[in-house]
Amino acid sequence: MPTAPALPAVYKLAAADWERFPDDGLLYEILGGELYVSPPPTTGHQRISGHLYARLREHLSTGDRGEVFYAPVGVRLSDHDVAEPDLVVVLAKNATHVGEQAIDGPPDLVVEILSPGTAGRDLGEKRDLYEQSGVAEYWIVDPKAGAVEVLTLRSGRYTRFGFFRRSEHLRSAILPGLEIPLAEILPT
Repeated sequence: MPTAPALPAVYKLAAADWERFPDDGLLYEILGGELYVSPPPTTGHQRISGHLYARLREHLSTGDRGEVFYAPVGVRLSDHDVAEPDLVVVLAKNATHVGEQAIDGPPDLVVEILSPGTAGRDLGEKRDLYEQSGVAEYWIVDPKAGAVEVLTLRSGRYTRFGFFRRSEHLRSAILPGLEIPLAEILPT
């Protein structure tokens, strides 16, 4: 199947365009200069996000290790790439990445919770963007499968750190000591 030609630069949206989008409950992302709009997440999605946020916040608050942000928060990775992940962690050593309106540059950890409308983008274009931009760790939460895949950046490429099922404890390569019982996070 032939692929569509690349969008000429004159027609690509930029981070400055993203800053002008309304705060209307929708998620606006610019990926490769193209606009993607997603509806607000479901309540089940929000439950998972909320539980993970609470666990990450608790872990990061001990010893001032960093901050966790939840959607909608923009992550500006280039002039033509602004993603809005479900959760974003910026460690204390990279606190200067936290801008007034967005995270400017690659955060240390990005979490995407798969849903039917966004799974293809989360597993494809956004995964590639996070990898190329230098996001150190990427969690892919799959509520349907009851699992979380943790990818870590090694020599500029993502490799699997772990694949954790509902009955296991989620661990992180960049957050030593973090253990999250997935039975408390993922619905049955």
